[in-house]
Amino acid sequence: MLVTPSSLSNIAAASLTGAATPSGDFAGALGSAMQQVNNLQATAEQKVTSLLAGSGQDVHAAALSVERASLAFDLMLQVRNKVVSAYQEISRLQF
Repeated sequence: MLVTPSSLSNIAAASLTGAATPSGDFAGALGSAMQQVNNLQATAEQKVTSLLAGSGQDVHAAALSVERASLAFDLMLQVRNKVVSAYQEISRLQF
């Protein structure tokens, strides 16, 4: 069973198309995607903290939030790897 959170698909679309920002620039799209990943990680941390504090947080919701943050981070890491690889390829070109 494949779980695809809507926020993760938004990150994927923003990272791959570069059309997530009104200005349409690539740096803005990456910045927006990194901000979304950061927000997901902060939410996961908050849910785990409230779970450990015993404030009635659901274990399932905390686990789901942690997995969303993990998947988003993995996706962002792969996008970064592709960008670095493309930069290295361009830098090897001879003009």
